[in-house]
Amino acid sequence: MKVGIGTTNKAKVGAVLSVVTKHFHDILTFEHISVDSGVSAQPISTEETRQGAINRAKNTLAETNADMAFGLEGGVTMIDGIMYLCNWGALVLSNGQVLTAAGAQIPLPKEIAVQIEDGLELGPVMDEFVHQLDTRQNIGAIGIFTDGMIDRKEMFEHILQQLVGQYFFYQKYAKKQDNAR
Repeated sequence: MKVGIGTTNKAKVGAVLSVVTKHFHDILTFEHISVDSGVSAQPISTEETRQGAINRAKNTLAETNADMAFGLEGGVTMIDGIMYLCNWGALVLSNGQVLTAAGAQIPLPKEIAVQIEDGLELGPVMDEFVHQLDTRQNIGAIGIFTDGMIDRKEMFEHILQQLVGQYFFYQKYAKKQDNAR
């Protein structure tokens, strides 16, 4: 089975490899590529972040001819005037089925939110905030704001578990429906 991953981000690729190799026992090959999300570089709503994940998965499937493709997208969203991290994943199958799932949400400190509202991307803002490079490839904002309790890879692993779980559910459900006919 060929699995496409619509990113070259180390944290996201690591999350897919961790979850998929644990739950699929077929011979797996992986291809991770950079694809366009079709949304803003910094998604600023739940809807835009979700759509970015779907677009990444669809674009990856088209470019890799994989059996299944994953797209993961991080963004922010406003809830009652407070900016939160949000993150979404999508799994697109070669038959066209699209599965989606969301992950952890945590409020951003006002000094970070203001910079995002001014048009900056969260990744570089976080790099400046902690005086490190490539935080989005490693611990991520979620890791910084949870004091290392959850890192970006773990956050996306949870989303991937939801996606893979849905995949197996629908595989079993479809078989039951076929047997009932």
